[in-house]
Amino acid sequence: MPLLDRNGAKDNAWVISEDGTADAEQIIVAYAHVKEALAGNGRGRRIGVAISNTVKLAELLPHLAEIELVSITFPAYGDGRGFSIAKQLRNAGFKGTLRASGPLIADQFAYALACGFDEIELPDAHAERQPVEQWLKAVNAITQTYQHGFGVQNILDARRAARANGK
Repeated sequence: MPLLDRNGAKDNAWVISEDGTADAEQIIVAYAHVKEALAGNGRGRRIGVAISNTVKLAELLPHLAEIELVSITFPAYGDGRGFSIAKQLRNAGFKGTLRASGPLIADQFAYALACGFDEIELPDAHAERQPVEQWLKAVNAITQTYQHGFGVQNILDARRAARANGK
């Protein structure tokens, strides 16, 4: 599955090891095995965890300091619960890598980045339909927004500033 960030396609250095037994320096384990993977991490591996979009933040909080990557699964592009989880993780102070994994579409890229995601892992079929260039173009397509966090002044703040300046 292709991986991309705000700069385009990138190599995936993480190995998926559902139960954490793979002999690799960077592994992504299933949420059900995160405790065992962290407990047996005397080898100094980097541990990531794959979670569904139904995991509650409170369940993940005790492990955040030891986890370097959280991969949030999106079962469908229309299911936005993963965006909320990403925002909650960033608000809780998670500084590691946040990965969205699943059938997102390019139109959601800017929003995913604004919610705190660092990268998106796409199914092959979606990557074929929407090449990297389309994703990169979509990042810059949003020039005005009502939400905070897109890196541009939002519409509401612009209106307030204009009123304060008598315009």
